[in-house]
Amino acid sequence: MARVISVCLPMWPIDRLRRVGDTPSDSAPLILSGRAGSRRVVTAACDRALALGLRPGMSVSKAQAMVPDLRVEPADPDADMAALERLALWLMQRFAPIVAVDPPDGVVIEATGTDHLHGGEDAMLQAILGRLTLSGIVARLAMADTWGAAHALARHGTNLPIVATGDMQAALAPLPLSALRLPPAIVGGLQDLGLATIADLIAVPRAPLTRRFGPQVMRRLDQALGTLGEPVDPLRPADLVTARRAFAEPIGAAETIARYIDKLVRDLCRQLEARGLGARRLDLICWRVDSRAQPVRVGLAAPLRDPARLVRLLCDRIPTIDPGFGIEIMSLTATLAEPLAPRQTDSLLEPAAPDMSSLIDSLTNRVGARAVYRLAPVASDVPERSVIRVAPMSVIAEGWPDHWPRPSRLLARPEPIDTMALLPDHPPRWIVWRGARHDVEGADGPERIFGEWWKRDAETRAVRDYFRIEDQAGRRFWIFRQGDGEDVTTGSHNWFLHGVFG
Repeated sequence: MARVISVCLPMWPIDRLRRVGDTPSDSAPLILSGRAGSRRVVTAACDRALALGLRPGMSVSKAQAMVPDLRVEPADPDADMAALERLALWLMQRFAPIVAVDPPDGVVIEATGTDHLHGGEDAMLQAILGRLTLSGIVARLAMADTWGAAHALARHGTNLPIVATGDMQAALAPLPLSALRLPPAIVGGLQDLGLATIADLIAVPRAPLTRRFGPQVMRRLDQALGTLGEPVDPLRPADLVTARRAFAEPIGAAETIARYIDKLVRDLCRQLEARGLGARRLDLICWRVDSRAQPVRVGLAAPLRDPARLVRLLCDRIPTIDPGFGIEIMSLTATLAEPLAPRQTDSLLEPAAPDMSSLIDSLTNRVGARAVYRLAPVASDVPERSVIRVAPMSVIAEGWPDHWPRPSRLLARPEPIDTMALLPDHPPRWIVWRGARHDVEGADGPERIFGEWWKRDAETRAVRDYFRIEDQAGRRFWIFRQGDGEDVTTGSHNWFLHGVFG
């Protein structure tokens, strides 16, 4: 079953203007004006203007009379649409291969088979929302089995709802009729008949409504419920490198799919070589005879146009493709491509450096990009701040400090332990961690670490005293006391376990 994300941007014209112009968010109330016949009307309003009672559709003269210091800017629907297409392309490059514009204020994402690359459906929604929020864009998101259901929930449901497969009718039932993307005239006519919610519409006979309002009402309802297909036509800029195959007879066997993947990859690599590019992300889309798409996305740690490696990565994902009654079109697109110049990989004097990119690509496309990373040192004495996650192929310029031994496993956060120790500088005689007692046979320390006062005032006098201890079974732990053991202003004097030596 397909999974679709709808991204609703209720303040898109205002957000776009603020991103490209000099309109700060705390300036005077802002509205955008457009023409409705001979009248100037409000087409969009910022949060402050909405709080003052201004609404889209209101005449500009009335809005100016209500708010004397109102700022009025001309609306630019063409610029809004162009910016929305650029946003959709940005989302396609980072989250899913099938993304389309949902005008005038939204984007639709076909997320089938791609959520695992982002840590699951909830993590994917959170990542999209977080990226948009950091960019200053107000957004509401929803995920469901159909475009219509996700569109309705993003605009009329709670924020970030995720509807499980098969639960769309229950989720849509309490929503208003306007959630079905019907024209206002048809919604008004249905309300005149006493129908207020989608549940009311589901309960009435179809034939009388179709005779009165036409087929659009039931078509939108069936699209939302999933009984009628509504494919997402993906956004494809003209400059993307793409290879495409259409079949006279639908294909479905895994061996046949693999054979045509090989042909598509070789065609794509020839185009990439002609442009001097290497692929960083490939999107394979298999269009079935029922108009449903089966997308496959693979990422690459470095620019690549080696057909053998690309074919292997894509063929590893064939089990995730459901051919249904057959695939009639296959397309392969290099969604992300970077310059790739020819280079010498080996010489008679020096052996070639080991290439880890193949292993990284296999792991990343199997378990997700978040699960594959390397650690890089940070100039900080506080242990939990001394490392960061970086991309697997990142170049680390700064070396690891080796003047003090550090545990091979650092806990995500220090865990409290029970101890008995002589203050201020003696290690504990025993510790109790996670319900197990460990008698200390040997210890080394303390190593004193001071707080970083330039980051927080609370760390001006903060102190930690770290000890390396070993129990009777030979297990070694890294523990610390919060505070210097004498002055209570330096810490609570509680003990914590922070790491385990291998």
